[in-house]
Amino acid sequence: MPSAAARPLLPAPIWVYNNWSAYDELSDQVPLTETLAMRELDDVLRLRKLGVRFDYYVMDAFWYDPDGGYRTWRATSWPNGPDRWLAALKANGTKPGLWFSTNTLTHMHAAPQWRDSLDKNGWSMALYRGGFLGDFMDVLQYWYDRDVRMFKFDMANFDAVAKRDEGMLEPHEARLRNLRAFHAALQAFRRRNPDVVLVGFNGLVGDVGSAAAPARPLNEAWLDVFDTFYSGDPRPSNTPEMSFWRSVDVYSDHMVRSFDQAGVPLPRIDSTSVMLGDTGTNYHRRASAWRGSALLMASHGGWINTVHGDLAFLDDDDARWLAKVQAIYDPLQRFGITKSFGGIPGDAYPYGFASIVADGALYVVVNPSQRIRAVRLPQLSPRQSRIADGRILFRDAGFEPVLSGNSVRLGPGQLVSIGFGRYADRAYDLSVERDIQIPKAIERLPARFVAVGDNAIETTAGPPAGGDLRIVMRQVDAAGAVVRSFSHRNMAQVFIIRATQGRKPLPVEIHYDKVVWSGLGWAVGEIRRGDLAPGQPIEIRIATTDPKPSLHLEGRLYRVEY
Repeated sequence: MPSAAARPLLPAPIWVYNNWSAYDELSDQVPLTETLAMRELDDVLRLRKLGVRFDYYVMDAFWYDPDGGYRTWRATSWPNGPDRWLAALKANGTKPGLWFSTNTLTHMHAAPQWRDSLDKNGWSMALYRGGFLGDFMDVLQYWYDRDVRMFKFDMANFDAVAKRDEGMLEPHEARLRNLRAFHAALQAFRRRNPDVVLVGFNGLVGDVGSAAAPARPLNEAWLDVFDTFYSGDPRPSNTPEMSFWRSVDVYSDHMVRSFDQAGVPLPRIDSTSVMLGDTGTNYHRRASAWRGSALLMASHGGWINTVHGDLAFLDDDDARWLAKVQAIYDPLQRFGITKSFGGIPGDAYPYGFASIVADGALYVVVNPSQRIRAVRLPQLSPRQSRIADGRILFRDAGFEPVLSGNSVRLGPGQLVSIGFGRYADRAYDLSVERDIQIPKAIERLPARFVAVGDNAIETTAGPPAGGDLRIVMRQVDAAGAVVRSFSHRNMAQVFIIRATQGRKPLPVEIHYDKVVWSGLGWAVGEIRRGDLAPGQPIEIRIATTDPKPSLHLEGRLYRVEY
């Protein structure tokens, strides 16, 4: 049995709509406005009529007036304040939520009552000193009294030292004082408002910018005040994939696994992995390959399941599909046992998440490698009946997975969902992800890449005997660790794959051709068989425009058949 502190504070799992990535004022120029927010509410209600459940609607960053101390809304976008939005949510039985930059000035100015808490840089407020924390808690209570029931805390800085204490407090002492003050304030807030939902984001959870365990293991004291902790925004993993979106799935799965291993219970992890929309924050994904991402999110076992972004990209069929996933996973999250298994996602070994109840089990498995792999599905509990007679419920298009007893054979980069017991019934089928095509065959080809200068590698290869040619590059340091490149340019201008045959340029299909604010450390491209002349050598050149010293490029070639 989990400890009392590890058990969810919520009475049951919930589903949340958050409007971030429908707009984006950080990596894009799409502003949050009342018109946009109300349009998204219309889509929440449209999806609800088709069976989709959203318990909360969270207004994310930049709703506030920069000079209003979180009490007033940005007049240029909300000339009449939030009254219309709040009233519409109440009328439709949806609970509102608000985003807050915990103790940092994110696109805002310090209110007069906060100024004696400011640090020397004038960007963060100490929580242990001055008027900030007391006023901030008054702000939270003010919005709770206006029916706000979810509070998202982001951009926390627990290292902040009040200017008057500069040089008088050791860094660890200042951090400890800030942590204790905020924890005590949230405890008191929860006691006054027992139905409140508190979620922790950047600054509360350690390192979410790399595929590694949190830089600081989670302080278990947070478990009695926060309902969940996010494990990082969607971004590509360090694992090369032909499908950019599958690499993003692998990253989110890796972070959930890392937080789980660092001691955060799975029900308390919000993978924040589903972001719809046409903005920079989600790499202009719209709704590409979103179903696999949503299925993985549900399979993680978190009790806060959040869908971000522009719901207009979900049509009626999408809505019915999402409603079905919600109905399938609600009893599994509420009453079941969920565990992760297999390799570490970013290490390119097959892995998965599985949930069981008394009469059935659901497994979601991913093969992030560049080969066909057979994966043995573990028994999750001694009480679980023998794994047999399962059914494949969902898969990517292309390669057809083969299920045999407790083993499944997957194509390279493939995701599959498998039901056992009650979940092996056709009623639980979830169809096929058409946005991701998995090769039916893959074979690594011999290739010797030679460095050409400091930032390119080249090789010559013959056309594959049937099938297409896949080219895979990783950018690494001297120790072989993947190095991400960060650029405001499209990554197709940073990682460049060129191929010629008889001096004729060959078209190379790529899916990483996006502006990737979170950086990228690999490139994958494919040349179709119809563009290749038989018997003529292919000259391949891969280059990076990243000027960082000591970068090395690694290249591999594969024959793939679709």
